[in-house]
Amino acid sequence: MRRHRTGLVLTLFIILAALTTGIPATAAPTPSVVGALDRAAHPLRTVEPGGDSRDLRPLDRMIGDARVVGLGEATHGSHNFFALKDRVFRHLVREKGFRTFALETPWSTGLRLNDYVLYGKGDPRRVMREEFQRDYLWWNNTDYLRLVEWMRAYNVRHPDDPVRFIGDDIAWTGPELYDAVEDYVARTHPGTGARLAELYRGLRPTVQTGEYIERYMNLPYAERKDRAERTGEALRLLERQAPGADREAYDRAVQHARVIDATARQYAFDFTDPAGIAAAMRYRDGAMAANVVWWQKHTGTKVLLSAHNNHVGYVPEEPEQNPKVQGAFLRESLGAGYVSVGLTFDRGSFNATGQDDDVIRRWTLGPAAPGSNERTLDRVRYRDFALDLRSVEAPARDWLRQARPTRGIGTAYPDGPHDIALARSHDVLIHLHRVEAAHLRHR
Repeated sequence: MRRHRTGLVLTLFIILAALTTGIPATAAPTPSVVGALDRAAHPLRTVEPGGDSRDLRPLDRMIGDARVVGLGEATHGSHNFFALKDRVFRHLVREKGFRTFALETPWSTGLRLNDYVLYGKGDPRRVMREEFQRDYLWWNNTDYLRLVEWMRAYNVRHPDDPVRFIGDDIAWTGPELYDAVEDYVARTHPGTGARLAELYRGLRPTVQTGEYIERYMNLPYAERKDRAERTGEALRLLERQAPGADREAYDRAVQHARVIDATARQYAFDFTDPAGIAAAMRYRDGAMAANVVWWQKHTGTKVLLSAHNNHVGYVPEEPEQNPKVQGAFLRESLGAGYVSVGLTFDRGSFNATGQDDDVIRRWTLGPAAPGSNERTLDRVRYRDFALDLRSVEAPARDWLRQARPTRGIGTAYPDGPHDIALARSHDVLIHLHRVEAAHLRHR
């Protein structure tokens, strides 16, 4: 949970805004730093999917044998980041055997989109309209619709080796997940069905995503704690049951119950206490990482994970407010099997609300400020490029490990810049000279 406001973030960061501190200016880099970056950079032909992708082959080598690759973004509202993710995923499917695209959206939302991607079930436009609300409305854009439709077309051509779509987030769990858990228990352990129904009573959402999140956040603290106690007991009840002959069905039901519990627990922190807010943020990132790891291990597929730079990286932008982020949890779980790819940009536009309202605007930024990471990166000879931060030569190696102002914009602006040491936060970096605002879908 950072300033991009998925789940609890909007309210929590308003509470914590007073904790934000200034970022000190840093000296300009020497020409030798830019020269070392020049020698290490690999140019990108385009961000748009389709066509020749040979310019992405250096990225293949940087990724190596990773089972999960986190691909970040410096805003939640720029077309170029979304389009590049589409292009990279298509390339990794063809060249590196990746088969899952993971998005920072709720687990149950991902399952609905996966039903379309795998089986052609449902209408992705309707799913995106119904699920990508409030904190997730930024994903209801033409770029992600194009990606989902490409994934479905790929599966029609390759039914025996399909690609998949998942969501790893926990701010919302749709009613279909409660139904799935209760249906499984009714089939396999009917004696526990009544107790499970009692524990879940009143928890199944009866309104859409945005309204559900808003209502949940406004519940009294005691009620939020009680809900988490009940979902936790329901999870333990299911875990105590014998798996039976169909271990896959059992594991899936337990994972669904675990996500239901994670949603309740995300809201079961004391939001009047800064320490409680920080704990909630840490909990969310850990839960997202656990969902990705579960999926990767149970499907055996390589995963491209899409999220903000602050979630795919290793070092949080604001440690006091978000002590540990998803990338750090993934590195703990997967070791070298996880690779973090950060994205930066020098100038351009994005969609975001203001900090104190819900009005979506198109914001435009000029060239990055002196002393920032982006100002130096944009001096590299290529307009757009990829850089393996682990193998850059001196003196740029030390420059990349020093923290300096870096743009990290979520769903509300102004936001940042944040003090970031690129080589400590990511393994690989993709820098874009210019970005433009994404096209949001409103139907």
